Amino acid sequence: MQNSFKAAIQSGKPQIGFWLSLANPYTAEICATAGYDWLLIDGEHAPNDVRSVLAQLQAVAPYPGHPIVRPVAGEAPLIKQMLDIGAQTLLVPMIDTAEQARDMVKAVRYPPHGIRGVGAAVARASLWGDRGDYLQRANDEVCLLVQAETATALDNLEAICAVDGVDGVFIGPADLSASLGHLGNPGHPDVQQVIDDTIHRILKSGKAAGTLTSDIAAARRYLDMGCQFVAVGIDTRALAGSVRALRAEFKDGPAIAPTQKNAVY
Repeated sequence: MQNSFKAAIQSGKPQIGFWLSLANPYTAEICATAGYDWLLIDGEHAPNDVRSVLAQLQAVAPYPGHPIVRPVAGEAPLIKQMLDIGAQTLLVPMIDTAEQARDMVKAVRYPPHGIRGVGAAVARASLWGDRGDYLQRANDEVCLLVQAETATALDNLEAICAVDGVDGVFIGPADLSASLGHLGNPGHPDVQQVIDDTIHRILKSGKAAGTLTSDIAAARRYLDMGCQFVAVGIDTRALAGSVRALRAEFKDGPAIAPTQKNAVY
């Protein structure tokens, strides 16, 4: 039950990730075959619930990529469910203060160090009780990543990083750019300068830094700066880009309407 992702970022080994937003176990498994170091199952902006997250955890389990779950919010009851269904690493959005970060640490840990409810005997995480040492090891193997994605979070960044139990800080470029007055433009030079500065501040604190970008050059630059976990693509964008590019190859011809001959049933 060792958390391979946590061990990797603690040792400074860069981890390349991919975002799963299609909320489907079949496509999650397809993406898992690509060999990414980690796969983000998104419950914040994708239409996922506990059961669909579980299905995707099961789908990617045979593959090396480490699944990370992002819940819709940092709520202790929901975090408990995500851990019980087998998520070892969580990425919690919208953490603005050290107090919120401390609450998340408590949510992922069993007492006396936290408030996570004890139900391991009926949970996938312990293989329904087959892992006899699960309760003793779970706190150490959980990896907690928090998202800094507002101007308020940046004001409190050093305090957030100083919270014991926070393993890494993820820079959310979309929300951060909106908070900085550049809605929909995370590539704006001012935003990029803030991201660069934030990466340096996180690394200086001794915590792992991470972010998401579909710009290959930017991803390489973040990795060169020392980011330990960088997501370099999103399944929805990859699918949309591929099907649109293919259609564009035939833009001068008529669209093919379904007929009895070529319809798929």
